[in-house]
Amino acid sequence: MSFRWFGHGHDRISLEQIRQIPGVDVIVTSLMDVPVGEVWPLERLKALKAEVESHDLKLEVIESVNVHEDIKLGLKTRDRYIENYIKTMKNLSQIGVKVICYNFMPAFDWLRTELEHKLDEGSRTMVYRHDFVSKIDPEHFAEQFMEQSKDSELPGWEPERLKEISKTIERYKDMTEDKYWKNIKYFLDSIIPSAEECDIKMAIHPDDPPWPIFGLPRVITNRENIRKFLDLNKSEYNGITVCTGSLGANRENDIPALIREFGKEKRIHFAHLRNLKFTSEKDFYECAHLSKCGSLDMFEIVKALYDIGFDGYARPDHGRMIWGETGRPGYGLYDRALGAVYLQGLWEAIDKMANRY
Repeated sequence: MSFRWFGHGHDRISLEQIRQIPGVDVIVTSLMDVPVGEVWPLERLKALKAEVESHDLKLEVIESVNVHEDIKLGLKTRDRYIENYIKTMKNLSQIGVKVICYNFMPAFDWLRTELEHKLDEGSRTMVYRHDFVSKIDPEHFAEQFMEQSKDSELPGWEPERLKEISKTIERYKDMTEDKYWKNIKYFLDSIIPSAEECDIKMAIHPDDPPWPIFGLPRVITNRENIRKFLDLNKSEYNGITVCTGSLGANRENDIPALIREFGKEKRIHFAHLRNLKFTSEKDFYECAHLSKCGSLDMFEIVKALYDIGFDGYARPDHGRMIWGETGRPGYGLYDRALGAVYLQGLWEAIDKMANRY
């Protein structure tokens, strides 16, 4: 069980607090201030590792080494950024990192329409309303997003990206889905040999939500496309992050079945585990992790991981803001800590039942 931490100076939550969550012993982090496309300095990584280990925690998962937009667009400049990506991978291997979670979503990462929606029980959470997204232009959406995020820098929605959102989307106007798949393959074929050499598993994150936004191609969305992605490069080092909230937003995705299919092939290297509650076909809010609180069966999801002998990393994903906590939306301490303990409780119960009969 792991826990995402954004690093000293970028997170209100301390390593000391995370260390007190039962069963959590791995930190998932990154260097938030290194510009996308630049090499992560080895000395800084060594210092980060020392800081994490000083709290009796391990640094084995990075989320994420972001992919430069020129790589996604397939521009001539991509080779320089891929070269830097590989240099970063090699530096990460020197500090013992085993998994890199990344994504190939164009222009921006995950998307929500409200960051602090108050639920009936008093907690605050993130909400997605599809009609709202369908009717607003990207520039105005970015302005509202920046206003809602206040002083919190959200991964995938960094201020410098938001300011250029319309220009970035314009660069994709001639991008077809077929060309986008070719750009993904070019990237994979370039980095996977180094991943094998470094013994670092690459775990792509699904698109969130798993359908096109603002006319942009979003392809890591369902069983068919995940299969297509894995077939682009058949190395076991080319794998996926199973994000139950991202994949679960598409009602047609059978997450336990996906886990069993791709997990048996050893292509699942990381799991983001969270629940969500549908309010319509494509509208939802992020709820507490318990099955009864949302629309996903977390027991069946965890059991599928157990059944395929999953021995990778997992973390509780987005949580609500509870007990008066403030901070980065989705990444408070308390609700994610509850989620970590709940998920471990499911695993322990499944394990004991399996060994009893």
